Amino acid sequence: MSVPNDYLIDRRRLRRKLGWWRLAALLAFGVAGLVVAVRLGGAESADKLTPHVARLELKGLITGDDDTLDLVKKIGDSNQAKALLLEIESPGGTTTGAERLYEELRRVAEKKPVVAVVGTVAASGAYIAALAADTIVARGNSLVGSIGVLFQYPNVYKLLDKWGVEVETVKSSPLKAAPNGFEPTSPEARAAIASLVADSYVWFKNLVRERRNLDEEELAKVTDGRVFTARQGQPLKLVDLIGGRREAIDWLVANKGVAKDLPVREWKKKTNLERLGLVEGAASLARVVGLQSLAGFLEQSVRLERSSGLDGLLAIWQGSTAN
Repeated sequence: MSVPNDYLIDRRRLRRKLGWWRLAALLAFGVAGLVVAVRLGGAESADKLTPHVARLELKGLITGDDDTLDLVKKIGDSNQAKALLLEIESPGGTTTGAERLYEELRRVAEKKPVVAVVGTVAASGAYIAALAADTIVARGNSLVGSIGVLFQYPNVYKLLDKWGVEVETVKSSPLKAAPNGFEPTSPEARAAIASLVADSYVWFKNLVRERRNLDEEELAKVTDGRVFTARQGQPLKLVDLIGGRREAIDWLVANKGVAKDLPVREWKKKTNLERLGLVEGAASLARVVGLQSLAGFLEQSVRLERSSGLDGLLAIWQGSTAN
């Protein structure tokens, strides 16, 4: 019995379609495998494999998280990153986090030039990070300073007393878990906390004195906790240059021998979902095959995978930067 020609033609078309999809699937798996191998092997993207100026944004609260520190270390270890352009937009964070970040940035500065560029604000812990740079550049209206340390806690014992609520505590010694906010703060507890603040404050001031080359009189003018505009801060030696990224690059070229035509490449940390680079690929593939809802979900999952927290002593400026 002979087979109809229409049937044979349909079979050939089906085989061609199946062959195309098999090829597409093999290519997709190949690309995914290459991405995984590159990521797990520690290699950076192709634009990081040629000489460049590394650009790192320091935004939000500074906690000294491992991801940021690892990224700073990678820039320091990169043979192709000829300098670090640290762009800061932060009111500060924890004193320990700022200390960790400062130390890692100083390790980078031992290997290559580092210049800090301040956006709207680099205060408290963020200014500690800026101190690690070889020079600090800021816009005229940028806010810098807030050199000081803060310890805050809510005390609600009067409110509880008003409502007849009492929190009973059994502890080994009077200063254990003090202050706790459920009882009046004793003079001894207040003195203990004040000693912590004072110790960190002395460390902060010594850092400013050393890095900005200030004498005692100059130091006293800038360490009362206030913020300064960059125009105010420049004659006080808190800022070196008024300007932005362009002025920072010009400084690197003129003072550190960085090639003028080097491109600026952005370095940024990945979230856990981004590390293998597979979520973006899956989202793109979903869009190609028409699964718009799935693609949107995958992209949103990456955006939502962010968290931050603060604990301990703070070096942070609290205020409004709006006109």
